[in-house]
Amino acid sequence: MNTVVDGCMDVDLGLHWVNSFAALGPDFRTALSPVALPQPYWVGRCQRVADELGLSAQTMDEQASLLAFSGNLGLAGSLPLASVYSGHQFGVWAGQLGDGRACLLGEIEPAMHNGRWPGLEIQLKGSGLTPYSRMGDGRAVLRSSIREFLCSEAMHGLGIPTTRALCVTGSDAPVRREEVETAAVLTRVAPSFVRFGHFEHFAYRGQHAALRQLADYVIDRFYPECRDTMDFSGNAYAALLRTVSERTAEMVAHWQAVGFCHGVMNTDNMSMLGLTIDYGPFQFLDAFVPGHVCNHSDDQGRYAFNRQPNIAYWNLFCLGQALLPLIGEQETALVALEPYKTRFPDALASHMLAKLGLPQAQEADRELIEGIFKLLAQDAVDYTIFWRRLSRFVGGEARSLVTDMFLDQAAIGAWLERYEQRLAALPRSEVAEQMLRVNPKFVLRNHLAELAIRQARVKDFSEVQRLLTLLERPFDEHPGFDAYADFPPAWAAGIEISCSS
Repeated sequence: MNTVVDGCMDVDLGLHWVNSFAALGPDFRTALSPVALPQPYWVGRCQRVADELGLSAQTMDEQASLLAFSGNLGLAGSLPLASVYSGHQFGVWAGQLGDGRACLLGEIEPAMHNGRWPGLEIQLKGSGLTPYSRMGDGRAVLRSSIREFLCSEAMHGLGIPTTRALCVTGSDAPVRREEVETAAVLTRVAPSFVRFGHFEHFAYRGQHAALRQLADYVIDRFYPECRDTMDFSGNAYAALLRTVSERTAEMVAHWQAVGFCHGVMNTDNMSMLGLTIDYGPFQFLDAFVPGHVCNHSDDQGRYAFNRQPNIAYWNLFCLGQALLPLIGEQETALVALEPYKTRFPDALASHMLAKLGLPQAQEADRELIEGIFKLLAQDAVDYTIFWRRLSRFVGGEARSLVTDMFLDQAAIGAWLERYEQRLAALPRSEVAEQMLRVNPKFVLRNHLAELAIRQARVKDFSEVQRLLTLLERPFDEHPGFDAYADFPPAWAAGIEISCSS
């Protein structure tokens, strides 16, 4: 059905719509159209995502694409909606939430299939008021939209499961947060935006038929193997909980390995597909401070870096409670959660061994890993630069490249001696090459994002695109851009990132 937006009919960009979530029915969503963004302009575009959707560079250059991904023009075949969910925020039950500023345009058959997921959903974030906006205005600001755009693709470049970002459009329309800022719309892409909070919503309202319908939808569309399991006496819902627990464990282990702080791990910000979702007050660690809190709004430090693994399990426990009417026995649900406790440490150990260039684990490796974490924390060493320099040291560069980063020279010297003994039987050049493929040179540090945002505020978007190019391939050297991989300036420590966006 064609609709009229700002006097224009829907445009056809050649996308093949499926709209499976919309087919669940009105209990799950409210049909609505995005609110037009006044006089939009391009801020950033990711052609790699566009290619996966089947949108050529020529198509993305068209005015119709700018208008469609700003919410000003409908897309033929889409069924735009806002979904309803609930959740725990900072450990407290918040009741009904929902897409308060997001509009799910629908789901398409992707042009480039990855063999895992059947479709891709396209969502506009910052596209105006919805029935779930509560006291909000339904808008996103330029600042946070640029940060999510860049970090989504940075995480993908690092190999971490994540939602993706197609583009950001901006407008001079004012939006009030702590101060008056300008509006923006982020177009993000994922196989599904279904969250733990979707299940909590129906469980807490006692809508068990809708709860079962949603669980069947997620299983049949994304985890059909849960139907075939012989575990849990064939209980597909327990198998679903176990699968999500395992995928979440692997995602969080990867976060910890690269030094990524999510900042706001509420249950409504947890993906049923194990994707990193809802980039708000995130940060990649500069100095390795295990208890670092990146979210200025997190007064209690609930989402500190070193607490993320336990918070993820707490969130999974909430999901288990929500699924209990379907699983049946509490003991069965607890058994389904149990794999997290082994999958997370195993996955983290695997990542750390790879960062050290060690192909197979040995008994003493745990002490080696724990030892370097202790030294990194003791001297608050820059996390990303340390691992990159260690890779280069293994490849034959000066030992001082590593030792100069530490105050306790004797301790790091002793650790390096043990590490070199461990490497003695391995081909150093091959080990170094492997390490350079897992220890990134570039991550989205707060000060880099801040500089891009400052330029974007005066309509210079070149830094956004430059950062995107570096972050899409974070392990490459990118000659001429070493400054982007250097230590952060002193002023970076004063950057405060909050939930306000």
